[in-house]
Amino acid sequence: MAGTSEIRKGLCIVKNNELWVVVEFLHVKPGKGSAFVRTKLKNIKNGKVVEENIPAGHNIDTARVERRKFQFLYKDEMGYHFMNNDNYEQVTIDGDMINNPQLLKDGQDVEMLLHAETEQTLTVDLPNNVVLQVTYTEPAVAGNTATNATKSATVETGATIQVPLFVNENDFIKINTETCSYMERVKQ
Repeated sequence: MAGTSEIRKGLCIVKNNELWVVVEFLHVKPGKGSAFVRTKLKNIKNGKVVEENIPAGHNIDTARVERRKFQFLYKDEMGYHFMNNDNYEQVTIDGDMINNPQLLKDGQDVEMLLHAETEQTLTVDLPNNVVLQVTYTEPAVAGNTATNATKSATVETGATIQVPLFVNENDFIKINTETCSYMERVKQ
């Protein structure tokens, strides 16, 4: 149990027997009436985001969760295979739990959110950005640069990303894993 003064971003709470993460919060003291905390909660299982006002002083059920480092090994018909960096145990995760799994590269480190009591994996978080090599893209056409034009490029993991016209095959590019979008070209 925790009080409303302990609400913070990233706190995991139990509501209606489901796990929710606090995405945003704001302590509100209106001119009339009692104080409350305005929160945005995200359901860990289905990703649904709801807004909820919690009266000040109200107790909330918190869930104990742990973040652990894992390394991506490979993907097959059973799912995505990861290895715990601490004890070398392997786990298999369904692709639905991973945001943009097409950006996973063999040997890449990720962070998993686990329910501490049941050891159940809740989410798999990729780093904020990854650097991948372009394996295929069409060459740029001269005179086609008057606007902010883009073209498709396939990277080493098989994902297709929209990139600027100056990006060529074998270039390394930085990709935002949240939006699956091009950020910049990287020298290797």
